[in-house]
Amino acid sequence: MIVVLAIVLIFLAVVLLRTLRFTPTVQPVEASEKVEFNKDKAISSLAELVKCRTISYSDHSLEDDAEFDKLISKLPGLYPQVFACCEFRQLPDRALLFRWPGRSSDSPSVMMAHYDVVPVNEENWDKPPFDAIIEDGVMWGRGTLDTKVTFNGALFAADHLIATGFVPENDVYFAFSGGEEVNGKGAPNIVKYFRERGITPAMVVDEGGAVVENVFPGVKKPCGLIGIAEKGMMNVQLRTVSAGGHASAPKPHTPVGVLSQACTAIEGNPFSCHIEGPAAQMFDTLGRHSTFLFRLIFANLWCFGWVIDLLGRMSGGEINALVRTTVAFTQMEGSSARNVIPPEAKMVANMRLNPADSVESALAYLRKVVKDENVEISALESFEPSRVSRTDCEGWDKVAAAVAENWPGCIVAPYLMVQCSDSRHWGVISDRVYRFSAMDLTAAERATIHGNNERIRLEGICKAAEFYIRLLKKC
Repeated sequence: MIVVLAIVLIFLAVVLLRTLRFTPTVQPVEASEKVEFNKDKAISSLAELVKCRTISYSDHSLEDDAEFDKLISKLPGLYPQVFACCEFRQLPDRALLFRWPGRSSDSPSVMMAHYDVVPVNEENWDKPPFDAIIEDGVMWGRGTLDTKVTFNGALFAADHLIATGFVPENDVYFAFSGGEEVNGKGAPNIVKYFRERGITPAMVVDEGGAVVENVFPGVKKPCGLIGIAEKGMMNVQLRTVSAGGHASAPKPHTPVGVLSQACTAIEGNPFSCHIEGPAAQMFDTLGRHSTFLFRLIFANLWCFGWVIDLLGRMSGGEINALVRTTVAFTQMEGSSARNVIPPEAKMVANMRLNPADSVESALAYLRKVVKDENVEISALESFEPSRVSRTDCEGWDKVAAAVAENWPGCIVAPYLMVQCSDSRHWGVISDRVYRFSAMDLTAAERATIHGNNERIRLEGICKAAEFYIRLLKKC
């Protein structure tokens, strides 16, 4: 009994000591330097981009090439200093690449964005989606957030700095895709251009995290989240067949019933929880700023990791998506008639793969859980989780410092991006790829991305330009 009590006391002492020592780490220094630039010009430039209906479709015949060409034709007028100073080339599949020569070409940086947008249901918008209407300090329009704001922010910042006579220490490339929303080949073509010329970026910055609030348990301060990796994606199909027949005399299990059981089995047996890599770095950084109870958990994940696992299994959501491969069933297809048993039934799930998993391991796990040889499980489209980028290098330090300077008081932290972006293609040549959308966004604003009434505060347009001015000065 005394031995057991001693063990318990030692355990509690260790847990408490680790919690007390789990205090905030040193954050990037916030600069006091004020950045001055023409804010009205930054706003009007974005408006001109938004007015171009650069909508991507999986069926490319639905796209309007003239609108993409119109946007490209506007660029020399919007950013004249960039075109006067930088090399510009168009690569296949609507890829645009600028090179701003620096004093050296040894450690180049790449600023990314995409200028295509997703389709809109115009009848559901309160304002026309391509008129860039400005009211009450807000600009309405498709692409204002995703991602014409960063396209404009990067080029406007370069245009501003060139006009002041600034020359970067190293080459800076601006790499833009016109087909990111449909997994187009623009970004891979730019990466191919770099590979063929042996150019290795010291830093790549693309869309991703933002400055957000109320996204981490017990943390009240704004958090500047910089993605250092992104999950893989797989659309998986579950299929079963039967002899069909009339619904008046069914067998015990119809094809739809068989797939329903498979769906229930998968949802009832989530993928394993992995508190490692980007998720662990995020927990370690933000957990130190949390309340005592959460600090106790995050400081002692070696014994309380099951809490994160259990909460994720029960409630899902963003924290759960950070620590495991997720499965969301989205489509089901059966008979075309109400009284006919289908000869074939299909179900589709969209999966986001944790870096600890792969396409093959995920398929193997699904087959193991379903345990039904009559259910065929196959991948329709897929790509693996991205390479994890470093946080112990100059590239990370520059991005983190620019975030801290632009949004004083925010907690800068790495995280795992659960969505997909063009930045995943750069992992073949760089382990310094950082995903940060240069904005501070509310939950309501984030909800308009790919939705109705996408819009941005005019202040957000200017903060994006300011961020890139700060970042480019470090290149």
